Amino acid sequence: MRNTIIFLFIAIFSLASCKEYLDIVPDDTESLESLYETRENAWNGLAKIYSYMPQYADTDVSPWMLGDEYLGKKVWEIDNNRYHAIQIMRGRQNESDPILGYWSGTNGGQKLYEGIRQCNIFLEYIHLPANMLDKEKEEWSAQAKFLKAYYHFLLIQRYGPVIIRDATLSLDASKEELYQQRSNIEESFKYVINTMNEAIPKLREQAVGEDAGQIDQLGAKAIKARVLLFEASPFFNGNRDYYSTFKDHNDQHYFPQTEDREKWKAVIDACDEALALCTDYNKGLFRFVGEPYRFDREFFDTNPERMRTLYDLRMLLPTAWNRELLWGYTFLPFNTGQGIGGGANVLHGRTQVKFWEVMRTVLGANVGYSGDGDVDNFANQHLGATLAVAERYYTENGLPIEEDTKFRLWENKYSQAVTPVKPVDSEGNVDPGNPEYAEYAHWAGYMQEDMETVSLYMNREPRFYANLGVTGGYWRGHYFLINFNPYASSSSSYMLARDGKPSIYPFGGRESWRRADDYLETCIGIQKFVHPESYSGTERRPQRYPYPIIRYADLLLMKAEAMNEYYGPSDEVYSLLNEVRARAGIPNVEKSWEVGGFALNPGKHTTQEGLREIILQERGIELAFEGSRFTDMIRHKRAPKEFSKPVYGWNSQAGDSGDQFGSGPQVKQIRSFTITDCLWPIATSELNIQGTLKQNPGWK
Repeated sequence: MRNTIIFLFIAIFSLASCKEYLDIVPDDTESLESLYETRENAWNGLAKIYSYMPQYADTDVSPWMLGDEYLGKKVWEIDNNRYHAIQIMRGRQNESDPILGYWSGTNGGQKLYEGIRQCNIFLEYIHLPANMLDKEKEEWSAQAKFLKAYYHFLLIQRYGPVIIRDATLSLDASKEELYQQRSNIEESFKYVINTMNEAIPKLREQAVGEDAGQIDQLGAKAIKARVLLFEASPFFNGNRDYYSTFKDHNDQHYFPQTEDREKWKAVIDACDEALALCTDYNKGLFRFVGEPYRFDREFFDTNPERMRTLYDLRMLLPTAWNRELLWGYTFLPFNTGQGIGGGANVLHGRTQVKFWEVMRTVLGANVGYSGDGDVDNFANQHLGATLAVAERYYTENGLPIEEDTKFRLWENKYSQAVTPVKPVDSEGNVDPGNPEYAEYAHWAGYMQEDMETVSLYMNREPRFYANLGVTGGYWRGHYFLINFNPYASSSSSYMLARDGKPSIYPFGGRESWRRADDYLETCIGIQKFVHPESYSGTERRPQRYPYPIIRYADLLLMKAEAMNEYYGPSDEVYSLLNEVRARAGIPNVEKSWEVGGFALNPGKHTTQEGLREIILQERGIELAFEGSRFTDMIRHKRAPKEFSKPVYGWNSQAGDSGDQFGSGPQVKQIRSFTITDCLWPIATSELNIQGTLKQNPGWK
């Protein structure tokens, strides 16, 4: 009797879990219908769908921290509730409670199948609101349909073959419907692309104003090109190396075993379609317009061209809804009964001042809104860049540091160096006639004057100085130009106050002004996401802007990659790369790799293999910290090699540059990433519910 009761309990519990997972529609359809009686209620349904987007802005659960670009502070290294993505990179992924488990929403992951279920419910009931025009219903339906396809794509990225959920299931669904098996890779991608193709024509071509951030044709066509890029890439296109034995219950391969090169042509066509629409709406690479900050005016007078380039790059992400952004990460606010866009617009306990999510940090802090509507945007200094990403940036000559024969002693890149000094005459006046003035002027606004630093930080491309905070460089605030010298208990690190007089202000090092454990473990900061006005004499000055899900530069580089893979090197591929490189202030590809130039291996760009390396490094630099590096290495089957390397940084306990650089880079964290980690595990609890569901290779 006791065993019977236990069996019944397990059966009821399993059925309840199965219902939630399998998208079964409850029999109280009248209550669901009541939720869609009005436009205002339907809006809440749309907002709920968007709420399942991965939380890029929360550093504890952001997938952008996958890869080798970020490192948090060491005191949190053993805390499994911090930096979930970094825990994965340390080999801590598991089947019992998968980290960032998007399949069923475990351990910091969004419940993407629940999000898909909400899309299906929305599509089933959106016809009901009486106070909506049919055209608006159609457009909102298209958004839901596109997001349903997009969530399936995010699952494919992490799990490979997925279960396709195109509709909700009724209570009388058959066993075959309830226990659907995973579709193979080609079927999974086909479903995503077909669903996107159905949705895109019914989307607005451009969503603007308060609707900015809702998916439109500009973003959708670019995302479709990204989906096709993944399908064409070696990981998903003929991957016999990893998955020759990964088969379904019918002994059929989940992954295609032979490469289909025509998939690269589909990427090219999709990029062309997206770029054509971008042209119609004046989309393109961002360029800064406006006046520089007060503290930079002298630098603009001294070094105008390079300072303009620096601002083009430094203000790229923080400039809200600029022409380069094709789709930005947003939360749509739930309607609170005061009309759409009115009232407090509360979503999941967060007070939404605008439609877009924001970076609220000075140094990439993990911060957020409090439930009472106050902004809790203290300036934590705990998330820094790794030495690996710092070394990935090009030299001034547009070459990798190890391939530039002119790069100052790259074999001794960790030796100390001193920045140029502004030459003055005997009366203390600036002397432009001094031969040393040109070198000083070249670095004006990029590096501090007469500062000890490391050779690695000299003669690098402008993106290096725009995106990173490095010893001897600058960190820009609203009223302040901060000399970035991350030393412990530093007295040499200060910012210039409004009156131009220096005030002591340790920044980025241990025992800094705010708290002793609030420091950069690697001594390298990340400026790319930080709006200069996020600090203005107070901790509380949030600047709101959307995170880039996809932007124009990515579209150019996707097309360059696809063309090289399909046709090989060509002037058109170079032109696409050069458009990005020109904005970055470095020579074009042909110039950098010309015979007789500074390249250790001249002509590398003329071979398909060489150009592939150049394109992937260009993507790693241009899209640094935006989640691209991890997926690029997965796509090209390089992740196990690249992500099993230790993470290095500088001595974070150093009191000066000699201590910081003298002993060379230090191992900050050991990483472990294997072929098994390329596909994430489905939770054991899900396998227990559906015993015939196939687990990914390497997991129990």
